[in-house]
Amino acid sequence: MSLMTIEQRLALNTYEVDTEPHIRLKEEICRQCERQSCLYVCPAECFKAREGKISFNHEGCLECGSCHISCSREAIEWSYPRGHFGVSYEYG
Repeated sequence: MSLMTIEQRLALNTYEVDTEPHIRLKEEICRQCERQSCLYVCPAECFKAREGKISFNHEGCLECGSCHISCSREAIEWSYPRGHFGVSYEYG
């Protein structure tokens, strides 16, 4: 068995993307946040800072919840995707 890098393992995941996001940002709170920890803790890099705002794309979310846990201002509403939507781990 050959060793795989984390990037190779993540590439095996499949996603059933829901049209309804399972994560919502409270933009008025995000604008006032200086730490912006969500930009650094998300392993899938779903959060981006653009033009002074935080944006989020749920399509590559690994559903780890690290963004929700790290947000000390409770600006992230997080839940699991609806039934049969979201990520399916194919390896490990």
